[in-house]
Amino acid sequence: MSFYEALKLALAAILAHKLRSFLTLLGVIFGVATVIVVVSLIEGFNAYVDEKIANIGTNAFSVQRFSIEDFSSVEILNAARRRNKEVTIDDLEALKARGGFIKEVGGRSDSTGDIKFGDKTLLNVQIKATTPNIADIEKIEASNGRYFINAEEELRKYVCFIGSETAEKLFPTSNPLGQIIKIDGRTFQVIGVGKAVGSAFGQSRDMYVSMPLSTFLSIYGKRRSINISVTSASPATYEDAIEEARTLMRVRRKLSSGEKDSFGIVTPNAINELRDKIFGTIQVVAIGVTSISLVVGGIVIMNIMLVSVTERTKEIGIRKSIGAKQLDILKQFLAESTLLALLGGSIGILIAYLIAKLVAVAFSIPTALPLVWVTIALFVSSSVGLISGVYPAWKAARLDPIEALRAD
Repeated sequence: MSFYEALKLALAAILAHKLRSFLTLLGVIFGVATVIVVVSLIEGFNAYVDEKIANIGTNAFSVQRFSIEDFSSVEILNAARRRNKEVTIDDLEALKARGGFIKEVGGRSDSTGDIKFGDKTLLNVQIKATTPNIADIEKIEASNGRYFINAEEELRKYVCFIGSETAEKLFPTSNPLGQIIKIDGRTFQVIGVGKAVGSAFGQSRDMYVSMPLSTFLSIYGKRRSINISVTSASPATYEDAIEEARTLMRVRRKLSSGEKDSFGIVTPNAINELRDKIFGTIQVVAIGVTSISLVVGGIVIMNIMLVSVTERTKEIGIRKSIGAKQLDILKQFLAESTLLALLGGSIGILIAYLIAKLVAVAFSIPTALPLVWVTIALFVSSSVGLISGVYPAWKAARLDPIEALRAD
């Protein structure tokens, strides 16, 4: 018997008992769907981190008050708070003057405040404060107008660059450019609107207002920590630029060779390592727990296949009496159990895909379903069916044709 013939017989047997086949598939469907939904959510978050958080700029890293490791526990973070000094505008200027392997140095800080235009007021809006070159380092794009320029930073101009959602809420029917708005009671002129970037985890990334860093510090006070974004001259000198920045910061803080850094240097790799450490364990545990339903599904398939062998004893006897070999019977029942599980896996993947899309739309949670996981899910589900069908198929193949023909 050819493989194609075995599949035809298997499909005919499945279609002959549609309801029983569907109920048999439920365990595999739910098992695969649950695993794929979990994977889709985790992969979506990973993709979001890679695209929006870890991507802090080409050949870029951040110098800030705390490192990634400082957030590993409450005790370590409290110790870092006592040990680490604020990163200031003077540190930014020192890094900018350094040269060497360091190419660009930009600064940023943030706060929240109220924005007002006419009779419209937006409360607790994110206020971003940056140097002009942050737009190049972090790939900030304008849909209308422009970002700050160096002259506006040096002169502490009261100009602002607003997010697309901020623009829609304050200026639903008019052009925002040139308009005067109030940020915490102070008047600012709108010079640009950011390109829409959407939302993540239910939080809009287009609801903000940006101003020059020097203007922000003059209003809200210089005694606050800022984040410094640094780029290297080339990918080849990236590690050298990090070491140069670390050395300069240690010298400015007068740290001895045995003392720990009293600041943090954050790289995309550090963010990814933390993400993998946290979500790698969650992914393994989640997939392990949800895979239990696949085992249950396999047991159900084995049980139904044993029932099928008992029901079709006479059919097996007839097939053997007209020349079917043990291998042919074995192929027939293995094909049936494998096809059952494969159909369940396919339905489970489809259900999981729809659920993931619904979650993404309803809760603004990023999801992703890599092709490799679809392939793995289909392979695992078909393997479950194959393994579950081995004993029933072996039992069917070993039936004595004479005894089988006598069966009622």
